Amino acid sequence: MEHPRLVVVGSIGLDTIETPSERQADVLGGSVSYACAAASFFTRPGMVGVVGTDFPRRAVALFRRMGVDTRGLQVADGRTFRWSGVYEENMDNRRTLRTDLNVFADFMPELPAAYRRAPFLFLANIAPALQMHVLEQVESPRFVMADTMDLWIRTTPDDLRRVVANVDLLTVNESEARHWTGKHGLLQAARELLRLGPQYVLVKKGEHGSMLVTRQSVFLLPAYPVEDVRDPTGAGDTFAGGFIGRLAAGGRVSEAALRGALVYGGVVASFGVEAFGLDRLSRLTEKEIAARVAQFRRMCRAG
Repeated sequence: MEHPRLVVVGSIGLDTIETPSERQADVLGGSVSYACAAASFFTRPGMVGVVGTDFPRRAVALFRRMGVDTRGLQVADGRTFRWSGVYEENMDNRRTLRTDLNVFADFMPELPAAYRRAPFLFLANIAPALQMHVLEQVESPRFVMADTMDLWIRTTPDDLRRVVANVDLLTVNESEARHWTGKHGLLQAARELLRLGPQYVLVKKGEHGSMLVTRQSVFLLPAYPVEDVRDPTGAGDTFAGGFIGRLAAGGRVSEAALRGALVYGGVVASFGVEAFGLDRLSRLTEKEIAARVAQFRRMCRAG
C-alpha cells in the first residue's frame, strides 16, 4: 500500500450542532476528520486519532472512499469523543454546551511504520505533550505544521514552546495570537511568535481571511465570500488540511508554494461551510475546486 505523504494527528468526534436555522446530531467532526477530508483532494493523507466502539462504520467507509489512509485510526473500548454547541445569529460566535472526551481522554498517538517517513505532518489541536510525542516518532519530515488553542497557552506554556521550537509553521487564530503574546496588533503578535522558532506563522482570521508572516514578509489573503453559511464548525481545520494537502502534493516548500497552497485551503474551506460536517466535502469535485480557485483569483486581482 502506498505510504501517505501527509499525516494528520488530532481529534475525531461526533458533534451535535445547533445553528439559528437547524439542529443536527452525531455529525462527523474533529480536527482530523475535517483536515483529512480537505487534504484528500490533493494527496492521500494518513489519519491518526482515536474513536470508540460506537463510531459509525459508515464514517470509516466515508474516509476510505475519500482516499484517506485509516491505518492510524485507533479503536478503543468506550464511547467516541462528543461535542455539542450552539451558534449565535451571526454564525461567528458559538457557545459550547457539552464536551465529553470519552476515549479521547486517554489518547496516545502512535504512528504506524508507514507514517513515520511522511514528508509532511499536521499536528492539529491536541495537548502539546502529545504533539511532542508524535514529533519524537517521525523521521526527518520536510514540513511540520502545528495548531493549538487558548487552553494549552494557559495551562502548558512550556510544553507548547518546545513544540513550536520544532515545527516549521505555527497556526493560531486572532484571539490566540493576542492572548499568547499580549500584543493587540496581529503583525506584532506574529513577529513575537516567530521568535519562538518557526519559519512561518499563519494567523487565521475567519471570514476575514488569513495572514502568513515570515521574518521578511507578510502575505494577506481574504476569505472567499460564502453567501449561505450553514455550519462553520471545522472551517479552520478544513482550511489547514486543504493548505497542507496542496503543499504536500506539490512537494516544494517555499514562500511562493505556501502562498499558492493557502488559496486552495481557503477555497476548500469555503465549500465545507455550505453544509453540516463533511456533507459538502464528500460531494465536492476537483472541477468545482478549480472553478472557484479561478473565480477567487479574479476577485483578488487589482487593476
